[in-house]
Amino acid sequence: MRRLNRLVFIMLLTFTMGLKSYSQKNNVLNPSDFKHYIDDFNRNDNELYKQFITNDSVWKFLKSNIPFFECPDKNIELTYYFRWWTYRKHIQKTPTGYVITEFLPKVSWSEKYNTIASASALHFYEGRWLKSKEYLNGYANFWFTEGNPRMYSFWVANSLLEYYKVTNDLSIIGLLPQLVKNYKVWEIGWVKKGHFIGKNKDGLFSTFDDRDGMEMQIGGSGERPTINSYMYAEAKAISEFAMLVGNKKLVKEFVAKADSLKVLVNTQLWDEKAKFYKTRSEKDGQFVDVRELQGYTPWYVNLPPENKGYEKAWELITTNNGFNAPYGLTTAEQIHPKFTISYAGHECQWNGPVWPMATSITLKALSNVINNYNQNTVTKHDYYDQFIKYSNSHRIVLDKGKILPWIDEDMNPYTGDWISRTRLKNWENGTWSEEKGGVERGKDYNHSSYCDLLISDLIGLKPQINNSVIINPLLPEASWDWFCLDNVYYKGKTLTILFDRYGTKYNKGVGLMLYVDGVLMGQKDKIEKMKVELD
Repeated sequence: MRRLNRLVFIMLLTFTMGLKSYSQKNNVLNPSDFKHYIDDFNRNDNELYKQFITNDSVWKFLKSNIPFFECPDKNIELTYYFRWWTYRKHIQKTPTGYVITEFLPKVSWSEKYNTIASASALHFYEGRWLKSKEYLNGYANFWFTEGNPRMYSFWVANSLLEYYKVTNDLSIIGLLPQLVKNYKVWEIGWVKKGHFIGKNKDGLFSTFDDRDGMEMQIGGSGERPTINSYMYAEAKAISEFAMLVGNKKLVKEFVAKADSLKVLVNTQLWDEKAKFYKTRSEKDGQFVDVRELQGYTPWYVNLPPENKGYEKAWELITTNNGFNAPYGLTTAEQIHPKFTISYAGHECQWNGPVWPMATSITLKALSNVINNYNQNTVTKHDYYDQFIKYSNSHRIVLDKGKILPWIDEDMNPYTGDWISRTRLKNWENGTWSEEKGGVERGKDYNHSSYCDLLISDLIGLKPQINNSVIINPLLPEASWDWFCLDNVYYKGKTLTILFDRYGTKYNKGVGLMLYVDGVLMGQKDKIEKMKVELD
């Protein structure tokens, strides 16, 4: 308790000093230069479901809360502001605090306040870059007071740890007892057809494919790479929170859980013949005969070992028989006989279409492979190419040929058509079905991340649990001559990351630079990794 009180004092002092230095800082970018994006989004929007932050007030909110960004690729720049514009639509104020929703209209499978746990971890990853912390703090408390964190797979401890690394908000550490309880309820498990499931006798966790938010997969349900990777990440995060409060017994307990699960995933879910992580079917316990995009999830949490041949799985990220397609990454390998792009049956199928949620997780996993593993299977070029493809997929072509920024549910990987939208808009009597979620169900769908992938992976701002920061952009050397990420609120300080190849864009010198509260704290002549201590 004495250690925690000392931490509280240090954090309050840091926060106060951060506010003072922020008020003295001169931004490199002028936020008003990007307002035209927001004006265009508003102008082209049919605001059917007005939320807490309406279109009328969105610029005020964004101007006060988001990091500003510019680069030579205007499609990436547009998509970045579009995703912040859509994210704020899902901030809901409740009688007890704030939550983040997935759909704008109320859907029958949601729980209190229209919440759904499926993509909630991505909500924390994305929203951790907002300056105001009241929204995610309220959301974190909601899951352990009014919500159901086991409604779907939900790597809650992991995402809260990543949120804490940005904010150093001690109220998040206060959730440690609830995080421990949640993990242990998963270990006890069960319910089955009413969903949930849990830990098997062999030590691995099982779940249904739709409880992973990935219904109708070819491989189906069982001991899946997803849930087991998430539970490994949960155990690791809990041990790190326990270390912060000095609970050595809890650290030891959850390090052991993580280590045990890591061994099991690498020995029991790795198909050596297929060179891929696979599901063991609930029917017979055998490997399913398909490689699915979810097989990359272990790298999302840095679980696979180095230099043991596991990185070979990433060869499929660039092949057209594997997962690579014109409009993104398919959810199943395209060579499989059950690979399907269907406009019949269930409107949400994960047996082939591109899903932004799966893309988000895979891009983070790809970033981890490049950053944290000594390998030559994938490079910065592969990340950059897939990120551009993901950015450009955020579009819709209207009936009269007008193209608008858009995010929805599942996408045709060969045409860029939003499959569920095409089907749902004529689902019942030639129009939208109330039973399926109502008008424009998937519009502005908050089931994936983008801004976090740009900030933390493409630009490479890697939050640390200590008082430092790592910058390691995944931009190929010859890609951009300049970029700037400005007004990033990090541990009570304001960061600016900029690159200027010739020194003529920002007139602050040549190379990659990190400013902390307006003071140059790190510089490299070219785009390469740097680590900076903030104090």
